[in-house]
Amino acid sequence: MSSTITTTNFNFPGQKSVYRGKVREVYNINDDLLVMIATDRLSAFDVVLPKGIPYKGQILNQIATQFMKMTQDIVPNWLIATPDPNVAVGHLCEPFKVEMVIRGYVSGHAAREYAAGKRILCGVPMPEGLKENDKFPTPIITPTTKADNGSHDEDISREAILSKGIVTEEDYLVLEQYTRALFQRGTEIAASRGLILVDTKYEFGKTKDGKIVLIDEIHTPDSSRYFYAEGYQERQDRGEEQKQLSKEFVRRWLIENGFQGQDGQQIPDMTDAYIESVSERYIELYENILGEQFVKADISNINERIEKNVVEFLKNR
Repeated sequence: MSSTITTTNFNFPGQKSVYRGKVREVYNINDDLLVMIATDRLSAFDVVLPKGIPYKGQILNQIATQFMKMTQDIVPNWLIATPDPNVAVGHLCEPFKVEMVIRGYVSGHAAREYAAGKRILCGVPMPEGLKENDKFPTPIITPTTKADNGSHDEDISREAILSKGIVTEEDYLVLEQYTRALFQRGTEIAASRGLILVDTKYEFGKTKDGKIVLIDEIHTPDSSRYFYAEGYQERQDRGEEQKQLSKEFVRRWLIENGFQGQDGQQIPDMTDAYIESVSERYIELYENILGEQFVKADISNINERIEKNVVEFLKNR
């Protein structure tokens, strides 16, 4: 198997602390910069799976940073530089404790809730008469709470966010506006690649001077679901599954093997062949989403490569 990076233990110049998320590890440099390292960890159902996926971190980092550059004219973001294929460096921000999920179609979690008979999701009504993967009349925002590691993100309504004081109304209006603007731009970019942006999530934070900015990832296969546009309507008319580009194929594999992240369930064995197939799918996702060939970085010693590139960047900054 190829080398992967599943954990880091760096000590960068000026390092104050490190936060380890499900996939990314974030180093605080002098309470000024954040060095975000995208690992090759794979998470599903809020559980980190036991083996890394070759090139996954590079793929996620490069998709996210390219989309940040493609949307910075409509929504400000935290990004300063990308000194390594797996690394983004940006402004230190205080994250909002909600994830802004926006859905254009009845898919994934929304489809499962709809099939269970629910017609209100996060306080937002869903029309009658829809079937899985139909388009909503207008995209709906269905926020979730930002869970700590080991906990599950939970649906929450706009009203609950405001009444609990999780986000002020003034700030929340900005989050909604930015979410809709990003989804519109993402939809247009996807259409130019022959894709449909089905749903996605955005995370935002505040800089030290109080500016709201986009943080973390954007329009990656881990945070978004895409369909192939060609044949979409025909498949809907025939009641067939949609051809999609997302992490859903991992979730489906886990479900078929008896795992949905619930207590007492065992994570199925990930063979080398399965891991290689997931890596290939992520490369396919990259090339379709960005419309360019994926160039594999040297992964003979990823940790050493990352450390060298980050230290050099910090010294020259």
